[in-house]
Amino acid sequence: MKPFNPEPNPGLSFSNFRKISENGFGDRNNSYAYSMVWFKDHLYVGTGRATLCFLKPHVPLNVNVWPVECPHTVYSKEFEYTQARGEIWRYSPGTAYWERVYQSPMVTDSQGAEFSRDFGYRAMTVFQGKSDSEPALYVATCARSRSSGTIILRSEDGINFFPISKPGLIGLPITSLRSLFPFKGKLYTTPAGATRGNQNTAGIPIIYETSDPVQEEWQAVNEPGFGDFDNKTIYELIDFGNYLYVGTFNNNGFQIWRTDAQGEPPYHWTKVITRGANRGSLNQGTVSMLVFKDALYVGTGIQNGGYDHRNKIGPAGAEIIRIAHDGSWEIIVGDERDGKFPLSGLPAGFGSISNGYIWRMGVHDGWLYAGTMNWSIILRFNRLKGQSQKLNWLLEQVGIENLIKNQGGFDLWRSFDGENWLPVSRQGFGNFYNYGLRNIVSTPYGLFMGTANPFGPRAAIQVNEQWTYEDNPNGGLEIWQSS
Repeated sequence: MKPFNPEPNPGLSFSNFRKISENGFGDRNNSYAYSMVWFKDHLYVGTGRATLCFLKPHVPLNVNVWPVECPHTVYSKEFEYTQARGEIWRYSPGTAYWERVYQSPMVTDSQGAEFSRDFGYRAMTVFQGKSDSEPALYVATCARSRSSGTIILRSEDGINFFPISKPGLIGLPITSLRSLFPFKGKLYTTPAGATRGNQNTAGIPIIYETSDPVQEEWQAVNEPGFGDFDNKTIYELIDFGNYLYVGTFNNNGFQIWRTDAQGEPPYHWTKVITRGANRGSLNQGTVSMLVFKDALYVGTGIQNGGYDHRNKIGPAGAEIIRIAHDGSWEIIVGDERDGKFPLSGLPAGFGSISNGYIWRMGVHDGWLYAGTMNWSIILRFNRLKGQSQKLNWLLEQVGIENLIKNQGGFDLWRSFDGENWLPVSRQGFGNFYNYGLRNIVSTPYGLFMGTANPFGPRAAIQVNEQWTYEDNPNGGLEIWQSS
């Protein structure tokens, strides 16, 4: 008798999700669900604060008005105490209770002025190092530009957090770490951000490892940029087939490298993919990587949401690439090239140029989920003069408000086999200010989603051709849970 093979579960639709937190846990300065992890029967969320106010001095957006109201200076005492302090929250599904377990401390600069040490927490993981009696929660901070640099926090109980690294990890001139990833008994991380608005390009394309974070025994495991000066940063890390895979940020197109991490560092590395899987600069970076059904899936993107103003790259929709153990690759969602067609039949950005990142992927109950960053809402504030000809043509044909109404907010798609995809939501879970799906975490209590929504507390509104700032009831990050 043949074994009984039940039909696959139908996967999650939008109706299966409920919102369990809105408006940034009641404070719309909590704009990004920067990091999320499951630890000791609780969901932990590290926030990013007042994101658009921090970016305003550095990101050259071509806008008529800045999207949110910001103080005249980000160094005012009111801003430091009320808007700039990153937070860590945790949720107990059993009691449906949220509590803030950590808030950035205030520190003093050389002139005696107080400021928030951390404006966010960009990476979290659970890891047991040599000095840990049990798995502990490790958190990487997003440091202020006038601080001494990013640090790593550690917590045994999820309530008390203590610094366990030097500023800048080992004294590097960096403000953030994008990844914390355990592999073969060691913890790996990569510098991601630096001062002057370089939140994605630290200029230190090196991977660091330690078997004992508490003792601060970090060492480099690769030649800088793998010998290529165009690799500006190492973005993502993932375990696949007994190898550590990493993806780079490169204006000529990302590269993917792998190592078995054997012997003494620096390890032997093998290049798997180059030139953004032959798409060039339009696949500038690897934004997300995930293993699903014995294959490696890579979500791509161009920094600043899909249009890199500084380097004149884009706009372009993001892709999903699938890599086999032998290094061969296929286009799952993306543009035809080299005789390869997208196996899903879906073009880049799931058919929308405004889906500039595949920002996060997750696996739950046998299904692969992919969430995007969608910049449609930014068009409301843009000055059209100076934009790309391709973008202006699109806006003339469709209209900005029509585009926002129909495509505003992140996309969330799902697939049972990696090739056939169904939309879960194409409008940011009903809120077009939710311009990104920042984190996806599978737990025994369902699938959790955390959004990026920096349009608060007060957003720009145009009335009778005049711009004004008003309270935005739809601003601030949101957390959603599947039934």
